[in-house]
Amino acid sequence: MSPDVAEKIKQNPKFETLVSKRSAFAWMLTIIMLVIYYTFILLIAFSPQTLGTPIGNNVMTLGIPVGVGIIVIAFSLTGIYVHRANTEFDVLTNAIKKELEG
Repeated sequence: MSPDVAEKIKQNPKFETLVSKRSAFAWMLTIIMLVIYYTFILLIAFSPQTLGTPIGNNVMTLGIPVGVGIIVIAFSLTGIYVHRANTEFDVLTNAIKKELEG
């Protein structure tokens, strides 16, 4: 990519919109995941008996489904990001490409 093309892309208002929306969305999902994960870690550190509580008369404790839930949430957040990237962000990217070609 030539420096002229890169400069045209950077100055395009749609590119600025794309970068700001994508960054804000990525940071929001990152903060959500970090809050969930660190809450889990703090719960383990300061109240291990909470996650060590047996569920019913089973050997399984509360920590197992909570841990699995955190993994499921991580995959879900990834899916949410991919869905938005494939719909909204790709539309903006294609609009920028068309403006450069035309």
